[in-house]
Amino acid sequence: MEMIKVSSTSVPNHVAGAIASLMREQDKLMIQTIGAAALNQAIKSIAIARGYIIPTGKELICIPSFHDLMVDDKRITALRLVIELR
Repeated sequence: MEMIKVSSTSVPNHVAGAIASLMREQDKLMIQTIGAAALNQAIKSIAIARGYIIPTGKELICIPSFHDLMVDDKRITALRLVIELR
């Protein structure tokens, strides 16, 4: 499964284009965010990508989960969003 990492400085329109492009090739991908601002950009991106996908008769489903990561010997919690095409 392909993973896209979204940060607080990610441009939602660019991420949405990447999501839509990947979803045309596969039926599932993962978005990883760390922090509220990054999650905000990811959710906006998913909403925009949904607009690109809807005309094909498909729907994007988002399944969130927490994932612990080690960064510089510190444990941080990332939010992962699995995006499925239905």
